[in-house]
Amino acid sequence: MAGVLVCLLAERHRLDKARDRVPIRIGVTGTRGKSSVVRLIAAALREAGTKTLAKSTGSKPVLILPDGAEREIERSGPASIIEQKRLVRLGAELGAEVLVAELMAVRPDLLAVESRAILRPRLLVVTNVRLDHIEDQGRTKAEIARSLAASFAVGMTVLIPEEEMLPEFREEAARAGAELATVPRSADRVRQAGETGVLEFEANRHLAAAVAARLGIEPGTALRGMNKARPDFGSLRLWDVRLPGAGNLLRLVSAFAANDPDSTRRVLDALAAAGVLEGRRRIGLLNLREDRGDRTLQWLAAIRDGLLSDFDDVVLVGPPARAAKRRFKKETPPGARPRLTALADSDPAKNMAGLAAETDGGKAAVIGLGNMGGLGNALVEYWATIGDQHGA
Repeated sequence: MAGVLVCLLAERHRLDKARDRVPIRIGVTGTRGKSSVVRLIAAALREAGTKTLAKSTGSKPVLILPDGAEREIERSGPASIIEQKRLVRLGAELGAEVLVAELMAVRPDLLAVESRAILRPRLLVVTNVRLDHIEDQGRTKAEIARSLAASFAVGMTVLIPEEEMLPEFREEAARAGAELATVPRSADRVRQAGETGVLEFEANRHLAAAVAARLGIEPGTALRGMNKARPDFGSLRLWDVRLPGAGNLLRLVSAFAANDPDSTRRVLDALAAAGVLEGRRRIGLLNLREDRGDRTLQWLAAIRDGLLSDFDDVVLVGPPARAAKRRFKKETPPGARPRLTALADSDPAKNMAGLAAETDGGKAAVIGLGNMGGLGNALVEYWATIGDQHGA
């Protein structure tokens, strides 16, 4: 027993020494947009000449090295917050001045360990509070805010958008001894990021700019850096493609990473405001995960409540697709919009061939919804090979 204790104390000492060698540590938590905010902050810092190591664990886990190069993180098993220890040590080895890390944990007890014991960020960014991971974080925004606040610690400065500043954050910050900083409200809209076919939320850029300003980076420098940021694999992205049997050009939209219905509603509103779906028949491609039954039920309830009422069709894909369709049909009045169908095939090309038949040769947009995991990843990779980036 004494030997185990000695080993634990030695490991803690090594981690403390490595952490002390990285002067500024920035954590990013919240429900949506974490990966994008990490990338934008890191890009702004690189533009300012700051040696920065960043880690994004969104749709694909990657290290973003000080020169901007990316290295995909190989995992031999499930994701674990222990990865963050290796990140701290790598930052020390590389001589990084700043470490920017997306917090991985969902459960509040693990989030507390990851933030307070491993990373100990000087600055913490909370992107937003949405109804997701409800089994682990809570079924109301107030409960989820308290779960996210498990990452707060004494001496930490926490940046939160004005529109997300819930009373629970203030209460938990006071209890933890953290300082809250409100980031003024930003427009809930998207803009095109260069000629990449990627649409970027202004709110994410606003948060990253606030962090850069806190670190003394001139706004013009931060903006130049953010404009060079490489988007996350799961970013909101558009392609145009003509498939055999589809007639006119299809617009493909990857909104898989929005995950929960509330975030998806915001994405759809932003797409409508940007005009990229105007005059097109809307077909939803809703990817359901076998291990997220709670989210499948959220989606079915949201569709019944009218979330996708302006869609002509919603095609369910993924292992639970057929069961979800049967449940929806059983609980929904006949003739309700949208019409739900299910595709059992997990091959992206075959899925797209089936969707092509649904377009009736008219102008249409196929909008990927639900989850990036499994078929969502495969579809995005396939769309990137067959489509032309919108706006390029």
